Amino acid sequence: MRDRPADVGLAPLGGTHQPAPAHTVGLLTLVSTPIQGLRDAARSYVFWVLFITFFVCGLSTNGLIQTHWVSICGDYGIRPVNAAGFLAFVGVFDFVGTLFSGWLSDRYDNRWLLFWYYGLRGLSLLYLPLTGFDPLLLAGFAVFYGLDWVATVPPTVKLAAERFGAEKAGLVFGWVFAAHQLGAATAAYGAGWSRTDLESYMPALVVAGGFCLVAAALCLTIERKREPAAPLPQAA
Repeated sequence: MRDRPADVGLAPLGGTHQPAPAHTVGLLTLVSTPIQGLRDAARSYVFWVLFITFFVCGLSTNGLIQTHWVSICGDYGIRPVNAAGFLAFVGVFDFVGTLFSGWLSDRYDNRWLLFWYYGLRGLSLLYLPLTGFDPLLLAGFAVFYGLDWVATVPPTVKLAAERFGAEKAGLVFGWVFAAHQLGAATAAYGAGWSRTDLESYMPALVVAGGFCLVAAALCLTIERKREPAAPLPQAA
């Protein structure tokens, strides 16, 4: 597989210099590189913030709402077809929110973007039980929550690229995304346990909302990246 622009005789996007093609690597190197990448990234506080917050991201989206939404609505007398319609509504606004988030991540502090995304998502999940699952209020939740669903991805990717470099950004984000899936699995099981043993999904919604608020605060503990100082003008 081609891994770099030079492998197909091209310069990097936006550049003019064409580096020499990289040497072919063996299977052992391909297997060990992700492990070594994890060891290197794990020394960074930023990596663990991104890892933990993306765990919460999966906990509060795929594993909870995407997996259990129809059942949650069923507890309040909403038919599966109607519940699925609300979930589709979430998906439509997710598309809009993700594109807009990418535009914002190129222009504003990504730490603050993640603060608002996780914070607002947490508040929406805490608000959901208070709606009484009224159809009009559910439609408003679907719009608000949908805009926030994948909005966390562009700032997270941007922070990984800024702090670990373009060469390692994909590898680091791969491990961060693994945390997302672990969070989703935790919520899928936890919400099911809540419904079975506690006979209510509400504890799962409250816990997920609370974790989102913690994740929002955690994002602001990342130090702002310092720009290199401009060289001083030299006397003539």
